[in-house]
Amino acid sequence: MAFFIGNVLDSGGGLSDHITVVTKMQFAECVMQRYATKKFDGRTIPEAKVNELLELVRYSASALNLQPWKIKVITDKKVKEQLRPASNNQEQITTCSHLLVFCADADYDSLIKRLGALMKANHVPAEIVEKVTGMAAQFAGSMSKEQQAAWSQAQTYLALGNALNGAKSLGFDSCPMGGFDPKGYSRILRIPAHLTPVMLCPIGYAADKPGPKIRFPLSEIVF
Repeated sequence: MAFFIGNVLDSGGGLSDHITVVTKMQFAECVMQRYATKKFDGRTIPEAKVNELLELVRYSASALNLQPWKIKVITDKKVKEQLRPASNNQEQITTCSHLLVFCADADYDSLIKRLGALMKANHVPAEIVEKVTGMAAQFAGSMSKEQQAAWSQAQTYLALGNALNGAKSLGFDSCPMGGFDPKGYSRILRIPAHLTPVMLCPIGYAADKPGPKIRFPLSEIVF
């Protein structure tokens, strides 16, 4: 099975109705315990849990709330096998439960129109809708096509962050992967031209053990 999720927000209910609130301490534990899993054990994550994760991703931050990403979700074993050669033959692709392909969306005309319609559907005052969509149109218009693509890719990494920490909070594991052939993925998955695969996030239950968490000291990253 393969399907897309995108920036469609509901007008009522949503994440807060069915996901337990995570405390600061629990979040810190998720961050410290998360690691880039190199091999999964092949077990399937229950769809209810996967849907909870996708809800966490759906609520990711983005500039002007444009949410310029879509996610291709792959569960079919044969498709995973087809994708593995385009992923430097990394075994996470074929041992994971679900493979999330994060795609940057650079179709700004569509994004802005959809955002405006979404705001109106959620009863945002017309003057605010006009102001936000106007700012977005001006911002997008100031960039070249290459700059728009790069900006969308940077925004997509924000959504990936929610997926990585969200997976650990829900009791399973993940791995951020940039070592793959985007053109190969686009061809195999028949991804629309305005979408560019930028990161992979296989999820599942780890079959390996994490090593020590090595990071530069705070003094070397804060100035």
